[in-house]
Amino acid sequence: MDLSTPPPDLYGRPRADTFIRRLTVFGDRYSPALGGPLLRRNPRRPLSRATPRLQLVVVARRQLVSDVIELTFSDPSGGPLPPWQPGAHLRLALPSGRERHYSLCGDPADRLRYRIAVRQLPGGGGGSVEVHDALHPGARLTARRPRNGFAFCAEPAVLLLAGGIGITPLLPMAGEAQRHGLDWRLVHVGRSADTLPYADELRALDPHRVVLRTDDEHGGVPTGAELLAHAPRGAAVYCCGPAPMLAAVQRALDGSPAAALHFERFGAAPITDGEPFAVRLGADGRALDVPADRSALDVLREARPDLPYSCHQGFCGTCEVRLLAGRPDHRDRRLTPEQRAAGALLPCVSRAAEGETLVLDL
Repeated sequence: MDLSTPPPDLYGRPRADTFIRRLTVFGDRYSPALGGPLLRRNPRRPLSRATPRLQLVVVARRQLVSDVIELTFSDPSGGPLPPWQPGAHLRLALPSGRERHYSLCGDPADRLRYRIAVRQLPGGGGGSVEVHDALHPGARLTARRPRNGFAFCAEPAVLLLAGGIGITPLLPMAGEAQRHGLDWRLVHVGRSADTLPYADELRALDPHRVVLRTDDEHGGVPTGAELLAHAPRGAAVYCCGPAPMLAAVQRALDGSPAAALHFERFGAAPITDGEPFAVRLGADGRALDVPADRSALDVLREARPDLPYSCHQGFCGTCEVRLLAGRPDHRDRRLTPEQRAAGALLPCVSRAAEGETLVLDL
């Protein structure tokens, strides 16, 4: 083949086709220009202007049970709030600077108000105590727009399983199921009747579809099989509650009438496949051992109590730190490959191989 002689044009003439030659010249100039600063658009790059935070004011506060309060927020100007769907949560920036996620439990059709319920946990990370102590009518704070990692798909048959304060994302789901005429059931479990918030609101939806099951009246904690026995045949199960409840439901699912399981945890999933490793505070700082059954974040916060955190599940990004050295096992659901390559790490879920040391910029 003679590569120095151009093929004939479209009309068989022994010369390069004029149209193709001009198109080639255009492409040679246009393609590099696309990479210029004024035209380049990387889909992973954030928008030039970040989405502004919501400005909220507390307009109502109500005691639901002894350790649970309900807060209602509005826009200070009285304008409409961004829409949301059942299962969505609100990421609040508390007065101290802490950020915490709380499920929205009001009516998604109400665009003027957001509602959350918070159980006080004296032994927790301080967020719930601050909410109870500092947020009263008139208090102002900011929040991220609602996000949903526990979306309600409105299947024809539904079983909603709530443990304690886990009723908050499931309450609007029950309302949605009732409005759409679905075959739904809801079981709310807790230690005693006086620990279950929203009992009256649940009964008002349909008392024949709601079961309030307390440990003190039934001789202890229910089994997963007992909870799933309430499922209509082929139902989708939505479960929110403490880790033992979720584990019991997962174990019993195959032998139940239910066909699918959606769930949301209160906190981090238990670590079952971890290996011991270490984290070092700075290039010359001390090393901290991370046991196989604990997260790096938990260990870091013992040495640095001011280290921010929120979800414990690798999706909010609050606890992000910079990795200086080491080979991490990224287990988050937030960071892009580019961010990880640049050194970003979420210690709430990420780990490392046995014997590895991760050097952090702390």
